[in-house]
Amino acid sequence: MSSIKNGDTVSVHYTGTLTSGEVFDSSLERKPLKFTLGKGQLIPGFERAIMGLSVGEKVKANIPSKEAYGEHNSEMVLQVPNNQLPPELDAQVGMQLQLNQPDGQVIPVQITQVKVEMVTIDANHPLAGKDLNFDIEIIEIHE
Repeated sequence: MSSIKNGDTVSVHYTGTLTSGEVFDSSLERKPLKFTLGKGQLIPGFERAIMGLSVGEKVKANIPSKEAYGEHNSEMVLQVPNNQLPPELDAQVGMQLQLNQPDGQVIPVQITQVKVEMVTIDANHPLAGKDLNFDIEIIEIHE
């Protein structure tokens, strides 16, 4: 029976939880997640957790934030004057927006605070600064 190594394409089922036990994502109600190890498609800690496993094996992985989405970076939290937002936008906390960089790159951001004159937006990944737990089952190693 072959075991997972760098460069393999695999399919897994997973459930991701925060340290509080809150589920933030799961593939159990969808098709298994298919990806190739070593291509940077997943967080590093997830890839490390399944290295060497075989089809049918299960693992519980505790992934610290630095091996997941990184630490929360306060420099990625910005105050934006309301007059720089689209006039039709009814800004609400939790709302997801996209910023367009001068080079054309799109950055997803979330509104974290709304005041009369300013809106606070956060460009950190929503799971940045959080330790993550995953229950992972290896479904298939693709040839």
